[in-house]
Amino acid sequence: MAWALNVTIDKRGIMMSESYHKTTETQSILKLRELLKEFPPFVAEFFRSLTDYTSARTRLGYAYDLKIFFTYLIEDDSDKSLRSFTISDLARLGADDIENFMEYLTYYIKEETAVQNEALGKSRKLAAVRTMFKYFYSKGKIAANPAELVSFPKIRQKTIVALEVDEIARLLDMVESGEKLTVKQQQYHERTKTRDVAIITLLLGTGMRVSECVGLNLTDLDFNVNGAKVTRKGGDEMILYFGDEVAKALLDYITLREESDTKDGHENALFLSMQNRRISDRAVQNLVKKYAKVTTLKNISPHKLRSTFGTQLYKETQDIYLVANVLGHADVNTTRKHYAKMDEEHRRRAANAVKLRKD
Repeated sequence: MAWALNVTIDKRGIMMSESYHKTTETQSILKLRELLKEFPPFVAEFFRSLTDYTSARTRLGYAYDLKIFFTYLIEDDSDKSLRSFTISDLARLGADDIENFMEYLTYYIKEETAVQNEALGKSRKLAAVRTMFKYFYSKGKIAANPAELVSFPKIRQKTIVALEVDEIARLLDMVESGEKLTVKQQQYHERTKTRDVAIITLLLGTGMRVSECVGLNLTDLDFNVNGAKVTRKGGDEMILYFGDEVAKALLDYITLREESDTKDGHENALFLSMQNRRISDRAVQNLVKKYAKVTTLKNISPHKLRSTFGTQLYKETQDIYLVANVLGHADVNTTRKHYAKMDEEHRRRAANAVKLRKD
């Protein structure tokens, strides 16, 4: 399928623009290399083993979590440094040491700042530790794998937060009017409202992740089929289709965007910041919260807009596999957990639909 816009684009600018996802991957690789300079030398072998089946961003996340683990291990030993920690030191650790680390994560001080971890944060860090121990055990570098004996904390399933149909309409109206924004916010609103309407309408109308949204290029859109080509987690590309409301919002924005004097390297970026650079994840998160705060009491983020799309799609189709596919969930059970309550409501209605005796 040829991906092209029904508008004029400066081809020279497109050639100059590097893929957003390639750029972020490169940045993560460079950050990881710098971070590994602080680690025990043997840990680099573990990270090399992850290269073929994880993204650089995932490996960087592992590195941040494992740095906390190793820092904890040497915290009370003034003669020990991260670089001097050896594979023999790792081999001497038992399940009790890792369980004590899990307890430590509940509350600790980092650079004079208190840090707290709930079950989800603890689980992520334990996953990094367990993966590392599993690797060195499988290679025969350590004689046992104590991390395998440590259980993940129980994570309570949170109730899905999503906007109702009337709340969606109010939110979009608020983005267009900006009437309840502060005086300072209204000063910028006239310049950004067309872009903001396009972003929020796109998130609500496709369920794409905020990283997928900011990573879109002009050449990723095809208005002949109303589709957007996104790069999902893991690097796979997928076409997400959108309706006419989304198409109109995007075209309204693109008409204005063509007049922007974009910075070098950002010529092909779809959504631009006020500095005419590709907009950031954080900027999108902030603008969603800004409008949602004056529209609803619910704590709405870009992820909640994604949940709103998933909820509406499931209500319309009752097809959990379709919802999982569109949202980009690798495992349908992930989707099923989120929409279990709606499944229960469907089952209750089904029970009342069967009449044993005629009235």
